[in-house]
Amino acid sequence: MDALLTSAVAGLTAGGTYALLGVCAVFTYRLVSVVNFTGAAIGTAGTFALIALTEAGYPTWPSVLAGILVGTFVGVAIGTIMTRWFAESSASTKAAVTVALLVGLIAVGLRLTGGQHPHVMPELFPGSAFRLAGVEVTIASVLTIGLAVLFTVLSDLFLNRTRVGLHLRALSDRPMAAELLGVKVQLLSLLVWGLTGAFTTFALMIIAPQRSPNFMTLSLLVVPALAAALVGLFRSFWLTLAGGILLGVIEGMASTVDSISQYRSAIPFLVVLAVLLWSQREARWDDAR
Repeated sequence: MDALLTSAVAGLTAGGTYALLGVCAVFTYRLVSVVNFTGAAIGTAGTFALIALTEAGYPTWPSVLAGILVGTFVGVAIGTIMTRWFAESSASTKAAVTVALLVGLIAVGLRLTGGQHPHVMPELFPGSAFRLAGVEVTIASVLTIGLAVLFTVLSDLFLNRTRVGLHLRALSDRPMAAELLGVKVQLLSLLVWGLTGAFTTFALMIIAPQRSPNFMTLSLLVVPALAAALVGLFRSFWLTLAGGILLGVIEGMASTVDSISQYRSAIPFLVVLAVLLWSQREARWDDAR
């Protein structure tokens, strides 16, 4: 039981990251109508900029800032592609484009970072924050969950309580009509992409020391992120937050069970499958009525 509790608490760091990445995915979807498969890859680009700078001997925290700026720039670059050429495309087309961009980012990233060549990722927040039921809760866990909660609160308030948020909701529903009404569509879209890129980058910088530090592994964290977003049906920030944290805790607990520990990376796929099957069940029930 103690081992199970320890593993569950250890999963909080990953859970906080999944939650933040998932909330960023929901934020992007609700504001620019894109299911963004490049979210984690954008953050990975910024994270590897940090790694490159620290390996070259530069101080850690200036390198962190530079990495966040790189993640923001890559996010804006992806946003420029989506806004300029695919703003009026269907949701499925936009999703397919981001999948293609994900493949391209991974290919370029693996080439530039040496593929499976090992890298040293500095641990930004080492140490324990406090003890919970006799288990050490790390500073990284507290920080990732705190960032996820902060972004959830800010996103909710921004969308529902501000004029700019209302403009962005109009942009999501009818981008051409919003532009005709004087809404600065391209500028606001790029703001969304840049902001999510910055938050995603910082989250991955925190979790990277606990993962295999190669470009593909970190980029594929988009899978649990989208699983968390599906829990919130790409609408609810709070359900996405809860889903991401719970997913991390379940993964942590699964690592203590020998028979399933080697398959714990499949848990996000199972969550995606379960949510999709449930949504299909509801659709069939509505048709039957």
